[in-house]
Amino acid sequence: MSAASPTRPASRTVYEVGELIDLLRALIGDALPRVWVQGEISNFSRPASGHWYFTLKDARGQLRCAMFRNANLHVRPPPKDGDLVLVRAQPGIYVARGELQLVCEHLEPAGEGALLRAFEALKKRLAAEGLFDEANKRPLPRLPRAIGLVTSATGAAVQDVLSTLARRYPLAPVWLYPVPVQGSEAPAAIVRALTELPERAPIDVLLLVRGGGSLEDLWAFNDEAVARAIRACAVPVICGVGHEVDVTIADFAADLRAPTPTAAAERAAPDLGDWRDDLDGLQRRARHAIERHLRTAGDRLRGVDARLHVQHPQRRLHDAAQRLDELALRLGQASAARIGDRRARVQQLRTRLALHAPAQRVLLHQRRLDELRTRLTGAQQRLHTQLDARWQRSHARLEGLDPRAVLRRGYAIALDAEGRALTDAAQTAAGAALRIVLARGELDTRVERLHGDD
Repeated sequence: MSAASPTRPASRTVYEVGELIDLLRALIGDALPRVWVQGEISNFSRPASGHWYFTLKDARGQLRCAMFRNANLHVRPPPKDGDLVLVRAQPGIYVARGELQLVCEHLEPAGEGALLRAFEALKKRLAAEGLFDEANKRPLPRLPRAIGLVTSATGAAVQDVLSTLARRYPLAPVWLYPVPVQGSEAPAAIVRALTELPERAPIDVLLLVRGGGSLEDLWAFNDEAVARAIRACAVPVICGVGHEVDVTIADFAADLRAPTPTAAAERAAPDLGDWRDDLDGLQRRARHAIERHLRTAGDRLRGVDARLHVQHPQRRLHDAAQRLDELALRLGQASAARIGDRRARVQQLRTRLALHAPAQRVLLHQRRLDELRTRLTGAQQRLHTQLDARWQRSHARLEGLDPRAVLRRGYAIALDAEGRALTDAAQTAAGAALRIVLARGELDTRVERLHGDD
């Protein structure tokens, strides 16, 4: 057999690693632009940057996930290992490691049971803080000058509220602050509205409403930041979210909870129709009272007229004139006696005032002040003398303890080459250099001979 001729290598395309990763990332992005994924969180980490990194897993596999700070800012409470969650994410490739990764844009507890657990946990924690205490609830204004409305501008709730307010209480203008009422952007927008609307408009009460929906649809009203913004709002807040059976954290935080948006409008504004009915009733009662009074007065007038015919008018006039003279005399006597009493009282008060004249009291206080000033000056002088004597004694004692005072009496201090004071001739030797410290100046000398004590 003849040897087989070598085959030429077929034409092939060679990718660099980065190029292939870019190609795979583009293919995945085109095939799956956005996906919803459910799984259990593990290896959750939250570095100082504020980004979240975790693994999403189930019984069949696991995927690495990243959720950056701008996306996780409004996810409350933050997830933890073991939580079953639902994420909306963009599949892609993490270039540095060439790994498949989900970049999450939205995260929520998976299933209504998880949402209810999160709801109960937040409700329990805020209640323990006292955020829902009835003592903190503010009364609603009886006649609001203006009403604030925070809701979606396109939902049915806004039309129900506006029509109810226009029918019941058209006197108060309504200031609408439109916000999204569901989704990741809703909590921040609601918080902003609760803060800014009372500053922009002269409202006395604020309505926070939206129509019904699922637990997930109403989840923006179970946000902790929304609850705290309701309590911090400058005016009372009425919350009307969903239907009568729907209850949110915002309902507990509000000053008043209404079962529906329409009911919230009815709680905020009085009904002018009821006022008209009350006014009509008051008018009827007033008319009946006036009629009864006129009938009674007519009966009394007829009785007086009958008695007038029985009694002679002239005699009654004489009796009245005599009674008037008697009363005038008694009035004059009483007035004179009263004036005398008043004059005596005035004289008595003048005498007491002279005894307690302000000038006399000022003079007494001035004398007392001069006496105290003299005593103070003497005390200061005595104290100064005592302190000066103490200082002189202390200074004399300090002078007696000053080494230089001893030197000034003719003594000297001998120091060896290391600056140590000599107290014994045995501490040096013949020929050693010494420094002699005098009261004024120093001498350098050398030891010629040592002499003992004897």
